Amino acid sequence: MFNPNQVIQKIVAQPTVHATLTFVARVLLAYIFIVAGWGKLAGYSATVGYMEAMGVPGALLPITILVELGGGLALLFGVHARLFAAALAGFSLVTAFLFHGTPEDSIHFMKNFAMAGGLIFLVLHGAGQWSVDQRFEK
Repeated sequence: MFNPNQVIQKIVAQPTVHATLTFVARVLLAYIFIVAGWGKLAGYSATVGYMEAMGVPGALLPITILVELGGGLALLFGVHARLFAAALAGFSLVTAFLFHGTPEDSIHFMKNFAMAGGLIFLVLHGAGQWSVDQRFEK
């Protein structure tokens, strides 16, 4: 009997496919943080205003940019990926509640939860073959 799970497992067990998909997953997770961090840097004063309107001190913006942009770049290149994935997962959950906790913003709340789930998966499985982490582990 045809079992799609077994077919997919055989495909992703191939080293090149596994390495490629792990890299693509890491890039996709990193992308939103890099873009968000850069956007906050480019629109610094507007972001301070938004944060303060939400009851979060604007003085935290440099740390936010560092977490998003720095953490996103670390994921992109696979540098201490487990550590940065854990930090970004926590960041995603905290910001879900601070900035997206209203019913009219529920899609962003769920997006942050989904990102945290993907990041936790990265914590469990690491950055993969095409990463700086892998080069250091050899």
